[in-house]
Amino acid sequence: MTVKNTEKLEKSRVALTIEVGAEEFEAAVAKAYLKTRKQIRVPGFRPGKAPRKMIEKLYGAGVFYSDAVDAALPEAYTQAVSSSGLDVIGYPDVEIVGEVTADGFTFKATVAVYPEVKLGEYKGISAEKEEVKVSAEDVKQRLEEMVERNARLVSVERKAKLGDIAVIDFEGFDNGEAFEGGKGENYELELGSGSFVPGFEDQVIGMKTGEEKDIDITFPEDYHKDLAGKAVVFHVKVNEVKAKELPKADDEFAKDVSEFDTIKELKDSIKKEITEEREKAARFAYENALMQKVADGIECDIPEVLIEEQCRRFLEEFKQRLESQGIPYDQYCKMMNMDEAKFLADGREPAEKQVRLDLAMAEIMKAEKIEVSEEEIEAEYAKLAEQYKMELDMLKKYLDAPSVREQLMREKTIAVVVDNAKAVKPAKKETEGEAKAEEKPAKKPAAKKPARKETKDGEKTEEKPAAKKPAAKKTAAKAAEGEEKAEKKTAAKKTAKKAE
Repeated sequence: MTVKNTEKLEKSRVALTIEVGAEEFEAAVAKAYLKTRKQIRVPGFRPGKAPRKMIEKLYGAGVFYSDAVDAALPEAYTQAVSSSGLDVIGYPDVEIVGEVTADGFTFKATVAVYPEVKLGEYKGISAEKEEVKVSAEDVKQRLEEMVERNARLVSVERKAKLGDIAVIDFEGFDNGEAFEGGKGENYELELGSGSFVPGFEDQVIGMKTGEEKDIDITFPEDYHKDLAGKAVVFHVKVNEVKAKELPKADDEFAKDVSEFDTIKELKDSIKKEITEEREKAARFAYENALMQKVADGIECDIPEVLIEEQCRRFLEEFKQRLESQGIPYDQYCKMMNMDEAKFLADGREPAEKQVRLDLAMAEIMKAEKIEVSEEEIEAEYAKLAEQYKMELDMLKKYLDAPSVREQLMREKTIAVVVDNAKAVKPAKKETEGEAKAEEKPAKKPAAKKPARKETKDGEKTEEKPAAKKPAAKKTAAKAAEGEEKAEKKTAAKKTAKKAE
């Protein structure tokens, strides 16, 4: 094997021109003969007993060349990559150059290689970090959620209203014919939850126990194709109406739902919990912003295969998340009118960002000579075993040492950037009113006199406009908390819609 030429191409690809000589090719032809001779019929010889020369004379000198190329090419390619010192990614595109003869053959292998990365600044950079604040209103809202979760459901003899649980039987009909998946019995529907198709819950509100009626519904256009945009009728019977009976948020409540004896202690604990959650979210967002700056700062010609592989990893991770929620991937695609090609296309941009980040981190690891010892790996195993309440040996079966090492390496790399970075306060966001106030009008309008109101004595006094309250700001942590709740609620909605 001889590497005749190495040509660097765009997108971190390399084209190797490789020659397989006569001696190597002859050895490959001999192997091809031994492998295929039983399949070749030669008059006067039993299957597999005909000499090679006889077969070549009968069928031509190149009868074994195709199989010989298939046998010799992979080995020649592997040797060429090794001797060239290339760090290749994925599989090569191969083409034969010229003819295959007894003297051998030449082929061209084009393959992506690990790209050269030039780091930008990764020390001394800055990013915004949210200042964590927890108000009395935040604590009150979290406490109200606890009260809501501990509500008791009681049957009521009145019309169902928003927030009630209606226990219903329902069946859907399309042009008088019942359709698949449109029937349920004794289904507990929280009115206002949005778990059924739009318009359904609104029409159940006002119904009483024992009441039956038909509900007209038009499915959304983005519903799964069998029912998308269709006008259907649901026959609904209310078996029971349940209302939530909320407990009083007092010392007794605190004792019932926590390890605390007073509501004050519970509130203090809630405030601490929210603070920790928001500090964690703010720290995570800060680290992400810093690492994104590092990733954006690298100079690199990224090969397509790296982005495609990352897209595939995202897809597999998504499938696993769906599976953990009990949602089949095929069913999800049907429900969301999504196919694999669209998912991969939508995932391209985040995949490219992830690849840039991975390349940047790998380069920092080299520059900073970051390493992880066996002792550190064992300490991490012990910490994880304690965290997940698992036996150490069992944990090691599910989580291999290379994965632990990689995670620790990444954590050390992020620490290098964060420890040398500067956190800055987020820039004050300009409200729409402030922005308009700063705009200079082309022509100054005449000043308006303040409105006057008449007193009891008949005197006119200037009336002052009411002061506006500033709009409440939503912290990053609150947004993160809301996203998490929304994700859980979405999963619940999908399950409910499945019943439809």
